[in-house]
Amino acid sequence: MRRKASCHCGKVQFEADLPEVLNPSRCNCSICARKGAAMVYIPLEDLTVTAGEDVLSCYQFNTMVAKHYFCSNCGIQCFHQPRSDPSKYAISAACIEGVKVYEDFERMAVNDGVHHILDNDGVRRTAGFLVFEKSED
Repeated sequence: MRRKASCHCGKVQFEADLPEVLNPSRCNCSICARKGAAMVYIPLEDLTVTAGEDVLSCYQFNTMVAKHYFCSNCGIQCFHQPRSDPSKYAISAACIEGVKVYEDFERMAVNDGVHHILDNDGVRRTAGFLVFEKSED
């Protein structure tokens, strides 16, 4: 299913082929814990930047394998190529048109990026789960 997505200011716009039912996850590594984004993984070829490629900036650190792309105007990270699988993009679910991260996903897995699969003998672990409980107010 082809869906539209964008950063907060709208300068970066992109489209992605996504499953009908999204199953995002979070991560507890140093950068993901700070950005707090819920990510949906897709093959690289399933994402197309349709506007604002000139304002996309790329941030890399540590092993310099992962590439985190964000809007240089509003600062929102739109997507990244993860170190664990650079053949994919992880799209911020909050950037996808019509997605309400706190309402649409009541329970979300948190990947254990502190003990990264590539530094942990290939073992992928889940650190836990985040649960959103809607207020009665």
